[in-house]
Order: sequence, then C-alpha cells, then structure tokens
Amino acid sequence: MDRFPVFLDLHNRQCLVVGGGKVAERKVDSLLKAGATVTLVSPFITSEMASTINGYKVKHHTRPFEDSDIDGQFLVIAATNNPSINARIARMADARNMLVNVVDDATVGNFIIPSVVDRSPVMVAVSTGGASPVLARQLRMKLETMIPPQCGELAGITEEYRDIVKKHLPEAQRKTFWEKALKGPFAELVYAGHVDDARRLLDEMLASYPDGQTMGEVYLVGAGPGDPDLLTFKALRLMQQADVMVYDRLVSKSILDMANQRAERIYVGKEKASHAVPQDQINDLLVKLAKQGKRVLRLKGGDPFIFGRGGEEIETLAENGVPFQVVPGITAASGCSSYAGIPLTHRDYAQSCTFATGHLKDGSIDLNWAQLSQPNQTVVFYMGLTGIEVISQQLQAFGRSGDTPAALVEQGTTRNQRVHIGTIATLPQLVKDSGVRAPTLTIVGEVVNLHSKLHWYEPQRHVIASEFSLDHPVAPVEV
Repeated sequence: MDRFPVFLDLHNRQCLVVGGGKVAERKVDSLLKAGATVTLVSPFITSEMASTINGYKVKHHTRPFEDSDIDGQFLVIAATNNPSINARIARMADARNMLVNVVDDATVGNFIIPSVVDRSPVMVAVSTGGASPVLARQLRMKLETMIPPQCGELAGITEEYRDIVKKHLPEAQRKTFWEKALKGPFAELVYAGHVDDARRLLDEMLASYPDGQTMGEVYLVGAGPGDPDLLTFKALRLMQQADVMVYDRLVSKSILDMANQRAERIYVGKEKASHAVPQDQINDLLVKLAKQGKRVLRLKGGDPFIFGRGGEEIETLAENGVPFQVVPGITAASGCSSYAGIPLTHRDYAQSCTFATGHLKDGSIDLNWAQLSQPNQTVVFYMGLTGIEVISQQLQAFGRSGDTPAALVEQGTTRNQRVHIGTIATLPQLVKDSGVRAPTLTIVGEVVNLHSKLHWYEPQRHVIASEFSLDHPVAPVEV
C-alpha cells in the first residue's frame, strides 16, 4: 500500500488554501463543509469563490503568498497556476510537519485528495495515488450510481439503535441481526423515504429476533427492452441484493448475470400457448417465497405495468399482506421506436400515441378499431405478429388508409435488431417475406416515414458499450 488512507476531523482546524481559481474554489468548498477554519490567499478569486466565502467566515488575503501565511496552519493546499510557488509552499509546510497537498501534482506534498462519494456520515473515497485522477473520477461516478442518496440517513438510524441492539442481543447475534436488517425491507423503507415505518419495522425485528419469522419483500422490476444499459440504477441495486429471482423467458442472459450470482433462480417464462408456469401459480409463488422471509426479485422485460401482467401479481401480494416495490422499466414501445429512429409523436404527423395488445386474454383481437384507426396518431401493437392479418384488415376496414406507413421492429435495442418498413396493407406479406419472428413490435403511423432520415442505431457497430456484453439475442417481455 503506497499511501495510507485516512479521514481527517477538520472541525475548527486552521487550513490554508493558496490560489483563487476553479480548483481552489472546490477545495475551499470542501474544507468549509468539513468544518475547517479557512484562510484564503490569492490576489484574484472567481465570482463563485467570492459567493462561497461571503457565506462563511473565511479570512481572505488579496495578495500573493507570503512565507508567514503557513504559520499556525494544520493543513495547507497549494492551488496556484505557478508550479514553482506550489513547490515552495509544499517544501515549507512539509519541513514543519504540516499536511500539504499540491493540486494536480502527486509528486509534491505529502498527501493527495481522493475523489469522494459523499453520503454523510457515509463517505467513500477513491484514489489512484495520483496515477490517473480521471480514472478515480470515473470510478467515483460508478459508485455514485450504486450507493443510494439516503444511505447516510440509513447509517444515522443504525447509529441510533446501536446501544439498543447491544442491550437486547448478545454479541454473537448482533452482526447477523444487522446484516439481515440492512439487506431487507428495513433498508428499503429508508431508501424510499419511509423513515418512521423503517423504525417501526426495526423495533419489530428486534422484539422477535431470532425466533420470529420476518416477512420478506418482492421487487417487481422492469428490465427494459433488451439493452442492459437501459436498466435503471434502482433496478440494478435491487437485482444485486435479491435472495431469489423469478424471471421470464425474454429477459436476456446478460441482464440475468447482473443479478446476485448467489440468488436462487426460478424460470417462469411464457410463450404463446406454452406457459412454463401459469400466472396464478406465479402469483402464489411470489407470496410463498416472501413469507419465507426472502427478498424476491420478479424480473420482467420492458415495463411490468404495460402488458406485463405486473398489476395482477401485486394485487395478489397486496391481498396477502406482502410488502413490494415496483421499479418501472423502459417499455418496448419507447425503447424499440427510439432505437429504430421512429419518434412516437411528432408535431407534423402524430399528436397522440396509443399502445395496444395484439393478443387479448381470451386469445382474440377484439379491439376498439374505430379509435385505433383515427388519423394523426401513432399506434403501437405489442404481441401482434400472430394477428397481423387481422390488424391490417381491421385498420383499413375502419378507415385507415392502406398506404399508411408501418414498421416491424424485431429484437429492438439489441445487436440483433432489424427494422422492416412497409404499409398497413403490406404488413401480412412483409411478415412472410422477411421471416420476422417474435419478439417484434408493430408501429403504425406517418412517423414511420422518419425512419429513413433518423435511424441512428447500427447494431453491428454498436456492440453494447458496457462491461456486460450480450452473448445471445434479447428482447422485451411484452412484445
């Protein structure tokens, strides 16, 4: 270990910053937030710096650095644009055994300032020892997405309960208790802003621990239309802490691999006329697993509330008193149309957009064709391949011109995406000629004409730019 990591208590400590530019501005702001007593030396300062120091008691000397400025300081930061002055400050401070940092030069001074994720009192610092500040910032940005903003509040509540837990539980049980609490509904309630409910739950857990069976929780998560980069931060966080994962057929392997690798996996995929597990049994399974105290990830492609039957599942959970969270995903209509370069609305062509299913519960396609055939709108059909002839016929029968542009977006947002362009009248033949297969989304409306101008996604050139590569075709669950 080249450098010793440490967090300093700077409350009421004398700290000196030399320099008045943008970098010095950030250092002064950080020191003030940490409670330091700051002296600033610089003949010129930024307007933002002036605003900052006006709000605090900062001693500002509007002149160049003088040797006596370091007298009585605990910590010194040299942030001028003159390397020789910075080096002189560093030598003087180091000779007096002071902490001294020179910005953008890890070879001078005796400490460096890491890139920080601030969730006070939780602090996460990342450093490359000065080798690559840009890499340190990139790593910090990744951590920012993984650590919820309310993490500090969670730490504060656990601090409140430390002595209470010590009184109620022997030392051997405390660690297990906290591990269970911080990975379960208690933590999720804090993250959701329900602090009072979280405290009540913690009290209940403490009163019944270790004999009482704590209710688990179900996470109904939308996995988006296929591209793993379209997952939300919250979806990824819940995926990585689940005990068991209940997933559908069209959730990609690359997305499944982003979930907790130790989680039990239960496949409940559905195909047309072939359900691995009937829906009512899926509903009951979620209840059963949660009542065993497990954190259950119910992972669906697209958005679970748009032709994903998520509403049916949480109805059962609510009836059985099972706590749940719903995490929206980018639905197929939005994701696939965007990657196909087909805007769903456009001031010149479509002032509304309608999502319709091409496959009703009873297997029919008995839709409100009069409404779907209105002009100046875009209609998106989910699960419409089987009934494509009916869709084509009914739209024309109710007045929509057979020349109206239409598109089939196959395996949208993935590297296997294909876009097939035709018209309402030619849709059935287009399906036959192209060999298009499910999952495919059907888009009807004049906005389809914009595809030739706006298509931007070239699957063979856009291999997913993330650490999670796609190793087989993926697709939305709803389409």
